[in-house]
Amino acid sequence: MRRTTAGWGSGLLGVLIFSGALPATRLAVAGFAPLFLTAARAVIAASLGGLLLWALREKRPARGDLAALALVSLGVVVGFPQLTALALRQIAAAQSVVFVGMLPLATALFGVLRGGERPRPAFWLFSLLGSAAVAGFALGQGGAAGAGPSLLMLGAILLCGLGYAEGAALSRRLGGWQVISWALLLALPAMAPLALATWPERWDGVGPGAWGGLAYVSVFSMLIGFLFWYRGLALGSIAGVGQLQLLQPFLGLALAALLVGEPVSGTMFAASAVVVLCVAGARRFA
Repeated sequence: MRRTTAGWGSGLLGVLIFSGALPATRLAVAGFAPLFLTAARAVIAASLGGLLLWALREKRPARGDLAALALVSLGVVVGFPQLTALALRQIAAAQSVVFVGMLPLATALFGVLRGGERPRPAFWLFSLLGSAAVAGFALGQGGAAGAGPSLLMLGAILLCGLGYAEGAALSRRLGGWQVISWALLLALPAMAPLALATWPERWDGVGPGAWGGLAYVSVFSMLIGFLFWYRGLALGSIAGVGQLQLLQPFLGLALAALLVGEPVSGTMFAASAVVVLCVAGARRFA
């Protein structure tokens, strides 16, 4: 029980950190091209993760872990950041909430397919209700997006769910921060040349908001958040702890209102209460 409780607590800290990712990305793409932003955040985070691995003299992952680490890199280092950066140049951060509401379902699905978990039927009921509450709230706030941004966000959610589930399974053997650090290093040979190739010609037009967004997604969204998130998924369960992501859209909307000035309806509180109940139910039957 203590292990499970610690997992949920660690997962909640991860969600709190991830909640700032979309508003920060929205700020960052105002000054940086999406390709450069994706590459730069990965290079910065890989440098920090590599220093941690070197300083603590962590052993290298086994050869059999490389395929799983490649999937983590594809999902959370390359796929999700790039696709969301492209989408958020066309839609507001608040509009992306409807898609983020699908992330717990995607994580749970890949937890079953890749992690061997078997939640009880009632879990899926609460998961679907929570996702429906998030999607309904977002659509009620005018969160419908065009076909292009919708496909980008849908692809981002699927890749992210795969990366979460794959990384959680690896974390049980390698440790949470080690997994994301090795995944970042695995992507570095591709991300570093991409960062140089998309290097901005001028920097004087980049405002402080864009710099702050880049710093946040590089240090917190790309590295520190995963220290808590993968630990939570490994200690608890991929499907169960993954339902905490249902809270992320509402936290993200609050941050979007504070940082980007996007309007947030008062009905957010009622929808948040429904989501909290669904998360509690999912935790019970995960």
